[in-house]
Amino acid sequence: MGFLLDDILLLPVKGLLWVGDKIKESAEADLLDESRVQEYLLALQMRLEMDEISESEYMGQEAELLERLEYIRKYKEQKNGG
Repeated sequence: MGFLLDDILLLPVKGLLWVGDKIKESAEADLLDESRVQEYLLALQMRLEMDEISESEYMGQEAELLERLEYIRKYKEQKNGG
């Protein structure tokens, strides 16, 4: 009987923890999406070719995106035990 009461009382906390875990998983998936970074790189290159940004702006933003892509790959490698 005591276990049932504990389960009932802790249900809101367990539900909140589950929601928090799902939010964390979703945010991590968004942050670690290599294809999204590659799309940004392609869009950036198109903006350069259409003279929407200068070459120096392109170089700076490209460097940031490539650094982000490298970080994602290293993170995934470490997470998978490689």
